[in-house]
Parts: sequence; structure tokens; C-alpha cells
Amino acid sequence: MEIRTRFAPSPTGYMHIGNLRTALYEYLIAKSKGGKFILRIEDTDQERYVEGAVDIIYNTLKMTGLKHDEGPDIGGDYGPYIQSERQGMYMKYAQELIEKGQAYYCFCTKERLDSLKESNCDGVAFAHYDRHCLGLSDQEIKANLESGIPYVVRQKMPKEGSTTFDDVVYGSISVENSELDDQILIKSDGMPTYNFANVVDDHLMNITHVVRGSEYLSSTPKYNLLYDAFGWNAPSYVHLPPVMKDAQHKLSKRNGDASFEDLIAKGYLVDAVMNYIALLGWSPSDNTEIFSLEELQQKFTISGLSKSPSIFDIVKLTWMNSEYIKAMDFDKYFALVQPKLDEALKNKSLDFKKIAALLQKRLETLNDVAGLVDFFDQLPEYETDLYVHKKMKTTVEIALDSLKACLPVLEALPVWEETAIHDSMMALVVEKGIKNGQMLWPLRTALSGKPTSPGGAIELADILGREETINRIKKGIELLEA
Repeated sequence: MEIRTRFAPSPTGYMHIGNLRTALYEYLIAKSKGGKFILRIEDTDQERYVEGAVDIIYNTLKMTGLKHDEGPDIGGDYGPYIQSERQGMYMKYAQELIEKGQAYYCFCTKERLDSLKESNCDGVAFAHYDRHCLGLSDQEIKANLESGIPYVVRQKMPKEGSTTFDDVVYGSISVENSELDDQILIKSDGMPTYNFANVVDDHLMNITHVVRGSEYLSSTPKYNLLYDAFGWNAPSYVHLPPVMKDAQHKLSKRNGDASFEDLIAKGYLVDAVMNYIALLGWSPSDNTEIFSLEELQQKFTISGLSKSPSIFDIVKLTWMNSEYIKAMDFDKYFALVQPKLDEALKNKSLDFKKIAALLQKRLETLNDVAGLVDFFDQLPEYETDLYVHKKMKTTVEIALDSLKACLPVLEALPVWEETAIHDSMMALVVEKGIKNGQMLWPLRTALSGKPTSPGGAIELADILGREETINRIKKGIELLEA
């Protein structure tokens, strides 16, 4: 049997982390077994539709490499793949259930339903519809339909016994049928409800595995009863525990937590984000933490999924992101960093590739670039205590002496390049009988004006050039002499 999974997002805004994790697991479940990954847009809730959200879905899947085999944009044998374009078929299936005695027309007005709520002794929403319309005769139903009275179609739930289903993650789960309400299948506007459209579409598209959040566990008996009513085989269910912000709160865009788009805008790499998301609820058989998407396809197994909630740790993601940056091919890395350098630096004569090379082992996110390179454009104001470094064994006096000594050597250097600068400074260290740090720390401080910098004195002098290096050393001397 071919494994077929589907990612069925609603076009209601940005892609949040939990939703993207579901898409990733659906992709891996299918691809790890040579199956198909299908994209279906579930837009039956028109009130929540957000303009441009479908493009966000397409762009996110493209960026992350989750290439779907069938979908609205590429077609397939089971289309249309947008629920609103499938609208005509749902009523046919609802009527099939009505004819089987598994569903019925409900003509109750909003006022009547509200009165049920008011009559509830606790003053809260009624737990179950009272089946007022279940006993209508065929003649009454026909008259109401011909009169154009608005209606919904409700599923007739069993009231005795229990419904049991097996979930890949949570095991066997049973629910008493007496707890189930006669759920609405077709709304008064003719659109199917989320639950009904899901079941019909999954069956018609031959979906074998349904992956979704654990919040849908309580709805699953309703899904299975629909499958039973039609006489269809239910798919395998894979319910995922929530992604948490902390021990008490779910990760939620509504609460200001980062979406996928937010993380990319903050300078995180797509591959690092996807690698990290894969580990939010799944564990490999070994202790490996860094995976490409292709490696995930080879390593992924459903048995590795956990039923425990996962906490989204931005510190762990940041570490993983830095590891990805360090390991990147330089040309690919530079293509990502160059726009950041263009934005951060006014001096376009600087060698951006050399600056990028200094940054690669130091960046945690791409957005760190600006704060690390600003001194290349302009030397910041700084105090003399920056020259004092206990480990380097420097004092203000030693720093002043070192800068005064290196100034004429660098001014006279015949060729300005990294090796020549290095050799001249090392020769000067030997000549003066001091430690390397007692020469290079003062020089690095004079060139950067910062307590830390991407690269040491030699690399900074090479990038800044002879004239700017000399000027900054002179400013350092003036500061130390003041």
C-alpha cells in the first residue's frame, strides 16, 4: 500500500511552528516509505480567510524543501485540492448519510438554540443538541425545504456504547458515545464543516495517515463514526503533542510567539529551523542532532515520536543555527551574508568577503552581522581601560609603547597585505622582547574600539587598509597620552 499523507492548512495567516512541524512530519512519514505528500487548502472557514495566506503556504513549503507531489498549484489525480472548489460534492455525501438514517436536516433557528443555552441550569452552552428536528416527518422536511427555510445537516450519533480508535502515538483511546453531540456536517451557508470536509476529502484522496495536533484527539471518535457511517476504512491517526513556550503555555502566534517567517526575519537559517523543529517531538535512534532534510528522510521513524509536549528553546535553536553557519560552504554562506553587509556598511570599498570570513565562526544568526561590523565604517568612542587586559598582560603604559612602536613599522611597510603585516608585527614583538598579546591586543583595540571583534589585529589591519589603520593607531596614541 502506498503511504499518502496530506498537509491541509487553512489560509488564515502566517505559518506557526506547530503547523510547520506537522507538515514536516507528514512529509517524512510519506517520504521515508517512498510515499506521496499532498497539499490541500482547507478554506471552508471564509470568515477567517486572510488575503495572501495561500501564497505564504506555497512560499514556506518551497523555502523548506517540503515538495508536495499533488496540490492546487501542480494538480494531481484527486483534485481539486482547494476545499471551496470541491463544495458541490459535500452535499451529495451528506444526503447519502440522510438516506441511510445516519444524518438529518435541522431547521432550528438561532433563537431556539440560544434558548437551549438559557434553559441550561448552569447558564453555559448546552452540551448536546436536543434532537428536536430528528423526529420531523418526510412531509414536514419537504415542506421546509420547499419553503426555503434555512437548515443544517447533523450527524446522528449513537447514544449507547463507546467508540474506540488506535493512535500511533497515544495508543488505544475510547470515548463514551453518550458524550458525543450530533455534530453539524453541512452549515446553513451550504459549506461543509471542517470535520465533515476532512473525512470526505481524506477518503476521496486515499489518505492513509492523518497527522495533527493532540487537541484533535477528542474529535477523532466523530471522524471514525463518519467513516463507519459511510462504510469506509479509517486512516491511521498520528496525533502530536503540543509545542510549548514553557511548562504551562503553548507556543502561539496569538501570544506573540515567533512564526516561521519571524524566525527567518530574525536571521535564522531555514535548514536550521527545520532541523530543530524535527526534534520537537521526535528522537532519532542515536544521539545525532544535526540532520539535513535528506538525512531526516532516511532516519525518520514513526516509533520515534513522543507523546510528551516539547518546549521550544530559542537558546538551543540559536546554538544549532550557529553550527549550521559554521559548516556552510563559503560561497553559499557569503550569498546570505552579503546583503547584510551591504545594509550595515557604507564603505563599499572594504573587502566584504574577508569580513564575511571573519564572521562565519562567530555568528549565531545572520542578524548579528550589523552589530559586529559597524566599527569598520567608523571607529566608536572608547575609553583607555579597554587597552588593559589581564590575560594579555597589558597596561595603559604597555599599550602606548606598543602603538608608538608599531606605527612607523606599518607606515614603512612596502606591501600592505596580511602576511606582510603579520611578519612585521611578529618581528617587532621579538625585537622588543614582549609577548604577542602585548603588541596585538593594543593594536586590535586601536583598530576596533571594542572589547571584542571578529578577527584579530592582523586581519583588521589588512581589511581596513594602510591609511585607515595608521589613522586609528594615531587616535589610539592620542587617547592614551591624554
